[in-house]
Amino acid sequence: MTERPVVGIFGAGKVGTALARLLEASGYDVLITGSPRQKALDLLVAVVAPGARVATPDELVAEADVIIVAVPFGKAATVPWELFDDRIVVDAMNYWPPVDGHLPMIDADERSTSEINAARNPRARVVKSLNHLGYHEMEDDSMDAGSPLRRALAVVGDDEDARNVIARIIDDIGFDAVDGGPLANGRALEPGNPAFGRELSASELVALLAPVAHLAA
Repeated sequence: MTERPVVGIFGAGKVGTALARLLEASGYDVLITGSPRQKALDLLVAVVAPGARVATPDELVAEADVIIVAVPFGKAATVPWELFDDRIVVDAMNYWPPVDGHLPMIDADERSTSEINAARNPRARVVKSLNHLGYHEMEDDSMDAGSPLRRALAVVGDDEDARNVIARIIDDIGFDAVDGGPLANGRALEPGNPAFGRELSASELVALLAPVAHLAA
């Protein structure tokens, strides 16, 4: 993928619209779709993410090279995973019991939540990223390349090429990308785990991910 990919975002909430603004500012073509219950979505997006194009789920999947899923974790099953064959899909969701309630099947599952989501369509090229910082930090912490204070974001996934594509996007929107290895390592990025919500440099994030990589090996 030599040209900048078209990015489609499932989720027009605070995370989805913050990402849309960052991506638009970085020169990406962005499509976004929201909940069917969201009213006047065109007007909302025009105000909070100008330049992004509102699309139906089918239109988004047809046009996007990279799909970011940024809906509440409890709504993950409403996303059309069956349409994501061969697409790079970023799982930017977090299982958050105060919001989602306790989900016994998730609590009892030893896999990372991204492995659980990837199993919804094994043909999708799922990576975990963009979930371990708050939506307000996405724009506040974005910095130009080369800044010594630049914050790092991890990219984990079983498809190396997919990780590389997302790493380039992360660099473009103002963060240092850290290759975190296979999707199982995504547990380190989840709430309650070492990398979640922390402002870390690339070297600090690599050090936190290394023990997880060892355990997953």
